[in-house]
Amino acid sequence: MKQTLGKKSTHALLLTIVAALVLSACSASNAPTKNTDGTGGNSGAEDKTKLTYWTMDRHDMDYMQQKINAYNTSNTDHIEVEMKVMADNYNQSLEVAFASNQAPDVFKVNDFEVYVTKGYLAPLDDLLSQQFLGQFDGVLKEKVTTLKGKVYSLPNTGQFWRLLYNVDLMEKAGFSEPPKTLDEMVEAAKIITEQGKSEGIYGFASNFKNGSGFTRPAYASGSADSGTSHEGFNYQTGEFDFAMYRDVAEALRQIKVDGSMIPGAESLDIDPLRAQFAQGKIGMYVNHSGEPSVYNSQFPTDINWSSTMIPTKTGEINGAIWVNAGAYIGVNAKSDKQDAAAKFIEFLYSTELRKEYQEKGLGISVLPYVNAAAGKPELKGIDGFLPTKYDAIFPVTPLAISETKLEGKKAADVFTEYILTGNQSIDDAIQDINTRYNKALAAARSEGLTDIEADPSYDTKALQGTLGNE
Repeated sequence: MKQTLGKKSTHALLLTIVAALVLSACSASNAPTKNTDGTGGNSGAEDKTKLTYWTMDRHDMDYMQQKINAYNTSNTDHIEVEMKVMADNYNQSLEVAFASNQAPDVFKVNDFEVYVTKGYLAPLDDLLSQQFLGQFDGVLKEKVTTLKGKVYSLPNTGQFWRLLYNVDLMEKAGFSEPPKTLDEMVEAAKIITEQGKSEGIYGFASNFKNGSGFTRPAYASGSADSGTSHEGFNYQTGEFDFAMYRDVAEALRQIKVDGSMIPGAESLDIDPLRAQFAQGKIGMYVNHSGEPSVYNSQFPTDINWSSTMIPTKTGEINGAIWVNAGAYIGVNAKSDKQDAAAKFIEFLYSTELRKEYQEKGLGISVLPYVNAAAGKPELKGIDGFLPTKYDAIFPVTPLAISETKLEGKKAADVFTEYILTGNQSIDDAIQDINTRYNKALAAARSEGLTDIEADPSYDTKALQGTLGNE
């Protein structure tokens, strides 16, 4: 009779395999190396402090390995760093490594609050100087890089959101500049479609196969248009109010009604969308600062495209444009090499390294001192994504934790249905979402799952200028 493993057995087997890989990797990295003269050792390397550094980032691993190699041969603190890229099963590998006392000295922070709660991360306040930490004023956020007043990690790069558009299609439609208001975006999409539909060209697209088809344009436009809210959460009242997305949802619904939305948007994923844009078949869509790299390598294109600030109801930015940025790396709380780890972090955050990193197009920094020093990046199309005074990292909202208690459909799914089908009024949809999300929030608070409360003094405009001044 054929037998199958249960979920617990499968999980245990996975952890056993991961543990074996971790222990094998650690044993290999700790094995002594021999000199070329056969005497053993590593030309004095036995006197070096050897650090292990784990990351899950693959896109920059060649560049970072090159920089770490240079650091190993040039630093005067006798530190030697071994970097391991562990993109697969990273969280499980880290969990097993901590359980077996084989955790890396420095590692990528992938789940900030969980890592702090489990005791994985050492506070950086005593490891790094106040002068060094002062460079991060304005970009350290509670529950993102700090917790209860202590700094456990630091930010690095972020995703900056813009409206991408086909310049030639926009000019052909009679627009000398890209739309600034949502009404102008709707009108431009309509004209582009009228002129190009016979050739399979449509004015607007979004990847509505999942909720991000709504959240990509909505989070950016809605937060830019609101001085109080983000992710449907009003910081001043401490309650959810998804009316902040009414204007952008109605604009996207009108684009659909006008026939200006690319056919099949309801099942469209992001890569097929990008492929269509690269072929000149889409007039506009919303996405983040990773797109220039996509059109340089994954979907190379010769079309004349650019990017601009996200349109809002009035064309003004009353709040700030959401930047998706989190923690970068941290120091192992159990490591006996924390002082050396702190010096390595100082190297990773050196102006020269981070400046070059940005100029090579590997990522856009959220650090003011980096953006002040960096020149124009080499990557085509990246210019429009560079930080402005309107871009900002927002305080954490209770959205994710509330959705663990939510009954019924998520807000993004309800808005998506409205945009694609118009099966209920926007007011009814918003009222329903607000009622269910605030009930879920109350449950989360009663169980002690979130301590985020109302902040009557909150003003999103106060975030402006924290990342850039242009």
